[in-house]
Amino acid sequence: MAMEKLSSSVLAVMVTFVFAGYAQGQSPDSTSQGNQQAPPKQAESLQGRLPIPEPSDMGVPGAQSQDATAAMLTSPNGQSEQQPAHTPDPVWFYGAFIDAAYLLDFNHPANDLFRSRGTAYKVDYPLVNMAAAYIRKPPSESSRWGMELTAQGGQDSRVFGFSATAPNLSGFQGLRHLGPTDVSYLAPVGKGLTIQGGIFPSFIGYDSLYAKDNFNYTRPWGADLTPYLMMGVNASYPFTGKFTGTFFVANGYWHLADANHVPSWGGQIAYKATSYTTLKETVLVGPHQSDTGFEFWRFLWDSILEWKTERLTTAFEYHVGTEKVAATGQPCALWMSAQLPVHYVISKRWSATVRPEVYWDRDGRLTGFRQTVKANTTTLEYRAPYRDFAATFRLEHRIDDSRGPQGGFFRGAEIAPGMVGLTPTQKLLVLGLIITFDSHL
Repeated sequence: MAMEKLSSSVLAVMVTFVFAGYAQGQSPDSTSQGNQQAPPKQAESLQGRLPIPEPSDMGVPGAQSQDATAAMLTSPNGQSEQQPAHTPDPVWFYGAFIDAAYLLDFNHPANDLFRSRGTAYKVDYPLVNMAAAYIRKPPSESSRWGMELTAQGGQDSRVFGFSATAPNLSGFQGLRHLGPTDVSYLAPVGKGLTIQGGIFPSFIGYDSLYAKDNFNYTRPWGADLTPYLMMGVNASYPFTGKFTGTFFVANGYWHLADANHVPSWGGQIAYKATSYTTLKETVLVGPHQSDTGFEFWRFLWDSILEWKTERLTTAFEYHVGTEKVAATGQPCALWMSAQLPVHYVISKRWSATVRPEVYWDRDGRLTGFRQTVKANTTTLEYRAPYRDFAATFRLEHRIDDSRGPQGGFFRGAEIAPGMVGLTPTQKLLVLGLIITFDSHL
């Protein structure tokens, strides 16, 4: 089938260019000039939701920001003078992490499930929700080919990326163990056109698949019900220092689902209004049903406004989606989501986050049930770094309230064989431990 051929072709191309990228990375280009860092948006799109830090975040001895424009040198007369700093050649980044947690559900459901969720959905006993290892080489002007490979496993890899209304993609058993895995090329076009193909972080949403990259341990409803990863091709171009545009084509809404043979597509504009404020507008359109007629396409619009200072980060995200269902009566499904996380750095090692949110699934198209969910999550974090390692401890309280004709969360023992009762409210106490290792060659 078309999607199977696309998946096989993408993987074959990635393997080929992994070796090409490595070979080029080992051969410095003495003729390249100018700033050797990738355009700002490409650095963001390549990292976004990835388990990959910048050198300055890793505590690497001697590491410095590529934004430095001058180095202090002593002139013959003993005076200090500014000289252009040499930007080092790109390096290979590599690392790994393990993410374990215990989610205490005060409802103690017999099936141990957080209803309608795709990540951190098992409750009442400790689990490794995710573990991964990665290697990455970013593209740059001196070495234009880039690549990344991420292998992952754990409880969260069992559900995310699949669809409740479409069959699984052929080869999903292996693909679900791949995180961001792609090749990229920085084309010498204008200010630098970055092309990326493979499995890459979704352009939809504020939160990452990986808890370590988020402010809270558990993800918001809007994140779990939009793609964390996409499989396809994207192209990004920085039109100005503040404005970047991206166009992408993906195999579908969920990258591990095979709803049909017609790809989805979309675009994003990112505008950095000030040094503190960033606005992103993203659209995703395409069919997610066996009937691929235009009238049955799914349309999603995601808007993110972030304000970030050294200590305080707050963001507002809102998305709305609609889809006419190819069924009797052709009902039109509608859903909306909003969140307002506020993150504060208390000290070098301590931070706290509060995240109120709401998710409205009028027709039960995404959650599987007609409901409105309101939730609030409060997280206290302690981070202990040691050389290339870091241990992050999170204590989190979460309360969710689901109302509507089919709303509710699992509670208590089975009321019938295979059936657990429901209650409108769920309270969780989460203990999370995330251990990371990040370094470079």
